[in-house]
Amino acid sequence: MSLTQAPPLSFEDTAVAFASKSDGELRKMYALFAAMNNNSLVKTGGGLMKTALKWHVPGTKFLIKNSIFDQFCGGESIQECLPVIQELARYQIGTILDYSVEGEGTDKSFDETTTELLATIDLAHRSESIPFSVFKVTGVADSAILEKVQRGVALTPTEQASYERSKKRINAICARAHQYGVRVFIDAEESWFQETIDQLTYEMMQRYNRESAIVWNTYQLYRQDRLDAIKKAYEDAVQGGYYLGGKLVRGAYMEKEARVAASQGRQNPINPSKQATDDLYNESLRFCVEHADHISICAGTHNEASSLLLTELMQENGLQPNDPRMWFAQLYGMSDNLTYNLANAGYNTAKYVPYGPVASVMPYLLRRADENTAIAGQTSREFLLIQKEMNRRKAQKR
Repeated sequence: MSLTQAPPLSFEDTAVAFASKSDGELRKMYALFAAMNNNSLVKTGGGLMKTALKWHVPGTKFLIKNSIFDQFCGGESIQECLPVIQELARYQIGTILDYSVEGEGTDKSFDETTTELLATIDLAHRSESIPFSVFKVTGVADSAILEKVQRGVALTPTEQASYERSKKRINAICARAHQYGVRVFIDAEESWFQETIDQLTYEMMQRYNRESAIVWNTYQLYRQDRLDAIKKAYEDAVQGGYYLGGKLVRGAYMEKEARVAASQGRQNPINPSKQATDDLYNESLRFCVEHADHISICAGTHNEASSLLLTELMQENGLQPNDPRMWFAQLYGMSDNLTYNLANAGYNTAKYVPYGPVASVMPYLLRRADENTAIAGQTSREFLLIQKEMNRRKAQKR
């Protein structure tokens, strides 16, 4: 079979990027990103919003829901997300429902989160527009116990029982995903318990990835050791007779990682520069595409150069744009110039769509704004692209 040449791809094509937005919606986005360009306003506003929600100030929820929440979240419930799922599907973009409520660290909250995650898998099974489910292990397990396991510290009988319940929750989620053929991402977290998460994830892969990549691990490439981790995971998968699924991201805990490493007197696991991270990310893409016989990947990135590189690597290695082993993903409400143009060119693309009650999701949103340099670095770019599209539409109407 000859390789079909992919359509021309330009991340500057704002007509495609904002095709789903009315003039009014574009103006609303313009105002929001203009405000987000002001760092002091973001920090002050975030604190004010949290305080206002805590004290139930009248109108606060309405204001948040119709501004930052509306831009970056799908809704407060799965049901509220359905119009967003349908709208993205109109442009051949999948939805990854991300239940972004942070639990209270109790068995009750862990069980409630598990129930919600199973519901997202059930919906994905019924909908062709939801290619993946996703969860954080700390949503169903105690992070302190995960850390003790990584450090090799003996657990008390109570902690061991808690850990076993957590493993059952993880297995229940992955078993349901396997039963329905729904791929599931297991998110990366902090390095001091990531090894425990990795081990749990690989156990699930050994169990459920025999026919295809159902369970996917996440690799934060701002960590110096993650390409080595991918290569080791690939070797283990080949030897173990199962498939490796990997979501490749740059990372979300940079400041926290540096702070904790310094406090513990150990080396910072983060790359010394952004360029080093970019190089490692792109090298990881190359390795994964070259080993697509056993690796499926999702490039979870807002970086235009890396996204373009992956399309080029796919063509060089004879992979069709819609090869089911190759995916691109961005956060909902951001980088539409990537998502919509990739989808328009026939590549598998999806949006991460956070959802949950406004008050519960706010810590997640604010933490992303504080910690994820992708958001901070993208704000000016988003603003300029929106401005460009507004000018293009004005010129068209003359």
